[in-house]
Amino acid sequence: MQDEDIIKLYFARSERAITETSGKYGGYCNSIALNILHDREDSEEVVNDSYLKVWNTVPPTRPQSLKAYLGRIVRNLALNAYEKLNSAKRGRSEVRLVLDELAEVIPSGDSTEQYLERKILEQLLDYFLGTLDDSTRRIFVRRYWYMSSIKEIAHSYKLSESAVKMKLKRTRGKLREYLIREGFGDE
Repeated sequence: MQDEDIIKLYFARSERAITETSGKYGGYCNSIALNILHDREDSEEVVNDSYLKVWNTVPPTRPQSLKAYLGRIVRNLALNAYEKLNSAKRGRSEVRLVLDELAEVIPSGDSTEQYLERKILEQLLDYFLGTLDDSTRRIFVRRYWYMSSIKEIAHSYKLSESAVKMKLKRTRGKLREYLIREGFGDE
């Protein structure tokens, strides 16, 4: 079933919308949640919560891309669950490593951060990603959006782990320079 047809089911308030969403994007959603939480039960709970959130937000929202909309919801709920589950113990999990790597480049998103600044930063990141070659962009997104491990990325792209690490380091460096030029980040 096409995304537009699934969205029409949401607007018609048909419970079949959730079944179709799960059938089409269940694996995608579970992959995102599992990469962040590393626990099948917690991941399934996040994915189910995501379906409920989509149910409650569509309508009125009409996403242009159901996959991207759903992916963002799953990712955000999984990150929230991760923070809740790990607030007492701060281990060096893959999520923590990824967030630490990006924290060196992107200004913090603390409570004083203005909505407008976040929107501008989002636009700058979108533009920056558009300047990267396809392979570099895919690797960067796999690491920092889907939170895949270096090992998983290396295996997927048939690269050595050190090649992936170097590519990510160089890309973060370019991102840092770009953000500084645009008035974000520290020199």
